[in-house]
Amino acid sequence: MNTPSITRWWLVRHGPVPCPHGRIHGQLDVACDVSDDDDFRQLARRVPAYALLVESGLMRCRQTSGALEAAGLVLPPPLIEPDLMEQNFGRWQGRSWADLEAAKEPELADFWRDPAHSAPPGGESFAEMCLRVKAALDHFNLSHGGRDILAVVHAGTIRAALAIALGLDPAQALRFSIQPLSLTRLDVTVEGWRVECVNITAF
Repeated sequence: MNTPSITRWWLVRHGPVPCPHGRIHGQLDVACDVSDDDDFRQLARRVPAYALLVESGLMRCRQTSGALEAAGLVLPPPLIEPDLMEQNFGRWQGRSWADLEAAKEPELADFWRDPAHSAPPGGESFAEMCLRVKAALDHFNLSHGGRDILAVVHAGTIRAALAIALGLDPAQALRFSIQPLSLTRLDVTVEGWRVECVNITAF
C-alpha cells in the first residue's frame, strides 16, 4: 500500500537584522547578522539536506541560506519567489514606529485600529500579503508536491503561512511570535495542512 505523499515546508526566518533604532525594514534589501556559527550549525542539523530551497530574493535570506551551507547543510541553488517577500510597508519603510508617532503620521491611527487589514501609505496590508503568500504556496504545492521545501523567508511570510494553514483571520495570525533563525514546519497532506511546530529556535 502506497503512503500518500506529504509536502513538508521548513520555514526558516532569516538571521537577525542589527538595527538599534527599530526601523521598519519591510521589503528594503538590508543585511542580516550571520556571525553566530553555533546557531547556524544547530539549525542546519534540524532541516533536511537536499531540500528544494526557496528564497524571497532579499539579501538577508540569501545570507542566511549561505550561512546554513557554510554550517554543513547541502542545498541546491535557490528558487527565488518574490511572493514570499516580507510585507511592503510603503513610505514607512526605513523609519521607526517611534519616528512615525513623533511626526504625527496622519495614516498611523487608522493603521493601528486594524493593522491586519490596513495598508501603510504606498504599501500593502497584511491581509493582502496573505493572498500573495497563498498563491506562492499553492504554486509550489502543485509543482513540487511530495518534496521537502526549505523556505528561507521573513516573519510576516511565516505568519501568513500559518494563517493559511490554520484558516485564521489575518488579525489572529499577527499574534504569532516569529524569532530570527526560528523554524516553523507545515505539512500538506491529503487531509489538508498540518502544523508540526512553530517558532522553534536553533539554540
